[in-house]
Amino acid sequence: MTYRLFEGKEHASIYQKYRFPAPDEVKNIILQYLDEKKGQPHELAVDLGCGTGQNSRLLAPHFEEVVGIDISECQLEEAKAVQGYPNVKYRKGTAEELPFADGSVDLLAAASAAHWFDQSRFLAEASRVLKPRGCIALVGYATYTSFYYQNCGEQLRHIYEEVKQLLRPHSSRAVDLCDSKLSELYSAIPFPDKESTTACSPYKISLIKVRHLVGFIESWSMFQAYRKTDHQAAHDLLLNTQRRCLEEMGVTCPDTEIEWELEYYCVLASKPQ
Repeated sequence: MTYRLFEGKEHASIYQKYRFPAPDEVKNIILQYLDEKKGQPHELAVDLGCGTGQNSRLLAPHFEEVVGIDISECQLEEAKAVQGYPNVKYRKGTAEELPFADGSVDLLAAASAAHWFDQSRFLAEASRVLKPRGCIALVGYATYTSFYYQNCGEQLRHIYEEVKQLLRPHSSRAVDLCDSKLSELYSAIPFPDKESTTACSPYKISLIKVRHLVGFIESWSMFQAYRKTDHQAAHDLLLNTQRRCLEEMGVTCPDTEIEWELEYYCVLASKPQ
């Protein structure tokens, strides 16, 4: 099935504000793979589950055209509001029914989105729309994470993991697939030329504000599900998480910055000639 969990205007605004694109190291892995398998020219990239367009904009300088596809009109409104990318277009749609001709797409990409796709229908569409030697590139971040602020990094990681465990009952099978580095989806890809790689492990997001870390938690699908069951408890969880982090750090300002490490992975595949 196609999941519809990120469609609200408030959630879209949170997503735009607190989510972040994959690092350049991950983008470079994808482009190098595409160069090796298909080569130039790079005409059309399609960013599936594009959300507010972070990944679409990351790809824009390297393709003649980038089309971001998402089921949420609110997410697409946020994406379209970002100016300065004339070769990027956004369309409402799903990964399972793509509005592209057979053999017309160089790259099908998805950043922290592929775990929501209907696997068999998505892979059938990928086989249809990709050019010969065109590529799939599915990016996500694994469960590994670390924080650094003076001598309390481990305490901050413990708070973060506690929040994840509290929210786990509001998670879904799709999130479990993401945490497994898309292992099930990787196995289902019918192309013989495929690989799964851990990219730039770990990747340090330098100096993220405490308030932005809390906002990132707020953008999770399982937090949004929790909020629907108990809005006040969800609100209190964010406030308490921020308070606990600041107390461990010995500071009072939520704009205080910490260092954060994430492990990214890429699932890559190339359609046969």
